[in-house]
Amino acid sequence: LGLVGTIAEGDVVPVDSESSDSEDEEVGPGGRWSRGPGRRRGASRGVFSAEFVFGEAEAGGEDAWTAALRHLRGKKAATTLDEKIEKVRQERKLQEREAKQAKVKDEDAEAEGDQTKKECEDCSRDEEDMESEYSLDDESIFTKADKVKVKEKRRSKKGEEAGGFFEDASQYDDNLSFQDMNLSRPLLKAITALGFQQPTPIQKACIPVGLLGKDICACAATGTGKTAAFILPVLERLIYKPRQAPITRVLVLVPTRELGIQVHSVTKQLAQFSNVTTCLAVGGLDVKTQEAALRSGPDILIATPGRLIDHLHNCPSFHLSSVEVLILDEADRMLDEYFEEQMKEIIRLCSHHRQTMLFSATMTEEVKDLASVSLKNPVRIFVNSNTDVAPFLRQEFIRIRPNREGDREAIVTALLTRTFQDHVMLFTQTKKQAHRMHILLGLMGLRVGELHGNLSQTQRLESLRRFKDEQIDILVATDVAARGLDIEGVKTVINFTMPNTIKHYVHRVGRTARAGKAGRSVSLVGEEERKMLKEIVKTAKTAVKARILPQDVILKFREKIENLEKDIYAVLCLEREEREMQQSEAQINKAKKQLETGKKETGSEGLERSWFQTREERKKEKLAKALQEFDLALRGKKKRKKFVQDTQKKAQMTPEERSQFEILKSQMYAERLAKRNRRAKRARALPEEEPAAAPAGPKKKKKLSVFDEELTNTSRKALKQYRAGPSFEDRKRLGIAQRRKGGNFKSKSRY
Repeated sequence: LGLVGTIAEGDVVPVDSESSDSEDEEVGPGGRWSRGPGRRRGASRGVFSAEFVFGEAEAGGEDAWTAALRHLRGKKAATTLDEKIEKVRQERKLQEREAKQAKVKDEDAEAEGDQTKKECEDCSRDEEDMESEYSLDDESIFTKADKVKVKEKRRSKKGEEAGGFFEDASQYDDNLSFQDMNLSRPLLKAITALGFQQPTPIQKACIPVGLLGKDICACAATGTGKTAAFILPVLERLIYKPRQAPITRVLVLVPTRELGIQVHSVTKQLAQFSNVTTCLAVGGLDVKTQEAALRSGPDILIATPGRLIDHLHNCPSFHLSSVEVLILDEADRMLDEYFEEQMKEIIRLCSHHRQTMLFSATMTEEVKDLASVSLKNPVRIFVNSNTDVAPFLRQEFIRIRPNREGDREAIVTALLTRTFQDHVMLFTQTKKQAHRMHILLGLMGLRVGELHGNLSQTQRLESLRRFKDEQIDILVATDVAARGLDIEGVKTVINFTMPNTIKHYVHRVGRTARAGKAGRSVSLVGEEERKMLKEIVKTAKTAVKARILPQDVILKFREKIENLEKDIYAVLCLEREEREMQQSEAQINKAKKQLETGKKETGSEGLERSWFQTREERKKEKLAKALQEFDLALRGKKKRKKFVQDTQKKAQMTPEERSQFEILKSQMYAERLAKRNRRAKRARALPEEEPAAAPAGPKKKKKLSVFDEELTNTSRKALKQYRAGPSFEDRKRLGIAQRRKGGNFKSKSRY
């Protein structure tokens, strides 16, 4: 009869999806930001101004990381970390089930028979149902709401404007469109194909100046289209003046591999209707393939500093003497202490007559810091301030009391389980903590991935692809993912500890609220990190919120984490066993190969790749700049040394010690930075316009030899005379000199 039947006892009830973009002040399980555990969210509606038109998100290269993964297939580990976590979870559930059954058997079997059957049925439910992870006593932690209140903003002092730049072009024509910028038809066609409708402020300001060939120092907020702002004028220059020979004319340097892949994807899409060729040279990808591409002489090269220097010293036909444009993306990161020696080597090998463009969301305004790049009359384009976050970002902070530092893991777990359950990026200070959080959240039934420097390139790209394709809900990462990555749909960024500096904070929270969309950041602030919080509140243009979690909720989650410590240790043991097994297999395969070929170890490996530093110099530099090494000149060295020694002796650190170690890492970086800024600035490069100062006393001019006069003279007149050969007067003068010496003018010298 077409009637709707009632739901039987054993039927599966479908769960409706809910939106999660509410901005309510009381955010809890009853609100729209939270749901019961285990439920999936539907597609969220966009939260941004109706007048805002932007297409940069589509230009980020949907399959950029997937395409890079094609070259790295077949290098996966035997089992993934998620498989190990699932194995330990299954063992734990089986042990709990057996313990329950044994307890029931000890009691009266006849009286409790029915109850045993019910418990066995409950234990055989779907493993993915999150409600089985929590007992009825835990329901109270999901019904309590977090308190969110506005943090008061204090008066801020007016900052001094930076000077020393040749020209300031931060003001731009607001009515400027792509058609008004005199771009070529292939570029306008690509812009239309990518869905760009109106240029962003940084694009309106930078593209006209870049087309004039001037050096640029630009700063704009995260997610405002800086990549297109420097790629479009470069492509226009290459199209207008085609190359006469296969040489590399543009070099783009990026700090991380993932950002390099993304910039390469955007460049290829913008150049799809032209003959401009591009090449990607970053670490982790195949060296031989990159060398073959570099021999063909691509127009644009996108590279990371380490791999670029590797190719410069080991690929004979590749050089940078023909580079016309040098671009540093995330320039403040490229010019800091970790890339200092590598950048010196690259700039030494670059052409001196070039256009240089620097782009970042936290660009330095000190001309002394930019001297190493040898900018010539740079144009200053600061669309946003150095510490400006995205305009639609909602900033929240959770205060950690002095004696409650060990609650950080419990608070983060509570946030991810109760409130922010998908499209979340969790930033930690160290790779070890990121790995631990991945295991912990995975054991609690959440879909998690990790991204840091200890992973292989295949694992890093796979984590990014899965997070972008919504196969995982949470991405735990270090600062390697904090710069430049454009991942569509990130709703929340959580900071396990406050980062090293405000610049790092701006880049971290810049992963959300991109391209005019709304986003949220939640940062855990301890007593030692409150100074940075005050500076953030001063510079914030919108109200900053303070979130307070109920104490009993935190205690409940801390108890759960303590119960999971054995499982975390079991997962780490499985990883260590698999790693040792892989190392043994690699050694066995290497020995077999040597026995089969009959070659010695040195002969089979071939020549080692050269580097601009020796092994001793690299080791010394690494030790000097590693975060684990404590500077003896810093205050509190005895206290820190004792803390590190005590933690190394222990087999397992407590939550308080783990949090303290994360904060110490950040403090060491900040103190080294402050010490370096107090130090007298070193003259890295002299401006070419200023002549060298002449000595006070009179100096006798040294008479040049014939070699200095003729063979070292590289002027145009001398070159023309050299090609034409000696004149009649020169031949006559030389003949007279030869006759005086008794020689013959026509006879050849043995030299």
